[in-house]
Amino acid sequence: MQRSIVYSSRNRRRCRNQHQRGIALLTALVLLLLLTGLSLAMVTSVRSDLLINGYYRDFRGSFYAADSGLNIARQEILNQIGVDLATLGPSYNPATTAPLSNAEDVAIQNYLTNTYGQSYISLNQGNASGSWPAKYKVTSATFTFVQCTPIGTTGTCAAPTTPPCGYDYIYKYSLTASGQSRGSQAASLLDNGNVFVKVSNKNGSCPVTFAAWGMFIDSYNICDGTYLVPGTISGPVFTNGSWNFGSTGQYIFTDSVGSAGTQAGYQFNGSCDQVAGTSDQKGGTTIAPTFQNGFSLNQPKIPLPKNSYNQERAVLDSLGTDNNQPSKSDLNNKLMDVNKTAYPKNGSSSGVYLPYSVDSTGIATFKGGGIYIEGNAQVTLSPGLTSTSQVYTIVQGGTTTTITIDTGTNTTLLSSGGTTVPIVGTPQLIDPNSAVSSPATMLYVNGNITSLSGPGQGLPAIQDGTQLTVTAAGDVTVTGDILYKTEPVTTTQNQIPNTPADTLIPGNDTKQALGIFTATGDIQLKNGQQNGNLEIDASIASICDPSGDCGKANGGNGGIVNVGDPINTLTIVGGRIQNKIKNINTTTRNIFFDRRFSQNFAPPWFPTTTLPNTGGTTFQTSISRTDWANQTSYY
Repeated sequence: MQRSIVYSSRNRRRCRNQHQRGIALLTALVLLLLLTGLSLAMVTSVRSDLLINGYYRDFRGSFYAADSGLNIARQEILNQIGVDLATLGPSYNPATTAPLSNAEDVAIQNYLTNTYGQSYISLNQGNASGSWPAKYKVTSATFTFVQCTPIGTTGTCAAPTTPPCGYDYIYKYSLTASGQSRGSQAASLLDNGNVFVKVSNKNGSCPVTFAAWGMFIDSYNICDGTYLVPGTISGPVFTNGSWNFGSTGQYIFTDSVGSAGTQAGYQFNGSCDQVAGTSDQKGGTTIAPTFQNGFSLNQPKIPLPKNSYNQERAVLDSLGTDNNQPSKSDLNNKLMDVNKTAYPKNGSSSGVYLPYSVDSTGIATFKGGGIYIEGNAQVTLSPGLTSTSQVYTIVQGGTTTTITIDTGTNTTLLSSGGTTVPIVGTPQLIDPNSAVSSPATMLYVNGNITSLSGPGQGLPAIQDGTQLTVTAAGDVTVTGDILYKTEPVTTTQNQIPNTPADTLIPGNDTKQALGIFTATGDIQLKNGQQNGNLEIDASIASICDPSGDCGKANGGNGGIVNVGDPINTLTIVGGRIQNKIKNINTTTRNIFFDRRFSQNFAPPWFPTTTLPNTGGTTFQTSISRTDWANQTSYY
């Protein structure tokens, strides 16, 4: 029995093994099938990714092609306007005739449509012949007149209240462009904006703010051993001397460049050529600045402002039209401190004063244009707690005074030493032509500003809507960033793709403006920020006629000068105006012109000049995008 049982077990095992034959093959086939499926899925996925990436790549190519078409069309608008303006002869009278007729408006519109809208135009030309294939077409273009405003007076262009200094014309444009790349994808973009044509009378009787220059240098001798730092310089540029260029880098001037000198200096290593032209070459080295809007030599000199007394006077009367220096009696009659004590009749060595009065009930009312500081002081600018308030923190020795000006509530708070005086009203600027007043502040220091800055690096200093000019009888020393809360133009920090720097940003013009001015000292840079960078959002002027009653402290040689550690990058959003070029000890400097200052807008009571009487008119054109949209339905 036992043997039989053993035999039976062996048979059963043998039978079971026979039934299991082929399972390995079946397993291998199943695994192979799974691997095949996974491979097919992977191939399908990779192919899909390639198709999607290719589609996206071609669409982005179409997108950028359309955007390039818009930029080309926008520039062509300015080019065509320039062609039309060039046809206006010396007999042209802007008082009776617009610079562009209705027929010319239509002609510009038709030119864009006929030149860029008939078929797709390839972007692969010249140096771009080997780039990614792309083409564009302008599918819609309109150009229409909007309005005309007289400069320096009120009323309409047809009926100004007094003879105007010029006319501001605004035209509206609208462009739509389609772009295509290698595939069938197409992108459609919309661009709306305004074109500004400023017509100025050169009749020698109209004031022009110095903020209208991106760079102005009064005294600059040809081949004096110095030359401009290379780089892009935006805004109108002028010198009453001669420009000097070096061979260490490229110059790009985006706006008109002029000089009273008949030649320019081209400085090579160890030598300097005086040339009445736009370039020079020596020993295989070429100096050829790019002048995008022309280089004019032998131009009439621009007269300089005589003094700063109108800024000091503006604190008292909001007008700033009286160039006579305020007497101690004038100050005593108009100014009071935080204790409601009048400015001393015999003068004062220090103190912070406001032009306000107190009635019999104790109510204080603001009666002037700003803040008067006697003696040297440190000034910090910062936005207030509300969207309409600006704070001024003034330190003299151990005394700190805080002034909060809120245009929204029409109140001013003067605080110092635990005492606060609420004042009804805010500083005002009165237009001498119309007697219309508007909020604006003159901060005048009868001494040196030993420190001027915002609350900290990268932090805003100037509230939206604040219009301010800071003026000192001596030097103004900038020790830290002074930034607008809202930047009005593009810079390297807020660059809009495919948009040139210093382009006006739609919606960012809150009428904020800062001017920094001294007639008898320097704008000194003493940067105390850790990374060595410094940004000043302002039109900066250290300028005065040395033959007049200012400029005595430095012989009329005011300028921007570094008196502290070297600066890595100096950025100015506005402009620089100075008697003489001085050492700023800076590795990189960026100057982005605030293009609002070319449109009859400037910091309040900023120094002005009167253009020489050369007859005829001058034209200044600029373009600003107000709306941009992607109209591609599947984007």
